[in-house]
Amino acid sequence: MINAIVITIHLIASLFLIIFVLLHSGKGGGLSDMFGGGSSLSGGTSMERNLDRITVVTAIVFGFTTFWLSWKWT
Repeated sequence: MINAIVITIHLIASLFLIIFVLLHSGKGGGLSDMFGGGSSLSGGTSMERNLDRITVVTAIVFGFTTFWLSWKWT
């Protein structure tokens, strides 16, 4: 029962992780340029920093569920 819930969370986290990584800006553009933000030396726009935080949290959830499934799989 708990494995089914963790598998569902794992699948959702993996899809969101793919989406959030693809939304990041490369060397010349991305989410910040799409909405009119310019590149700056302070690390980008607030939207880009929030996207960084969301991506890190999603990666942590993905890592935790991967660990859980490899440890508790029966």
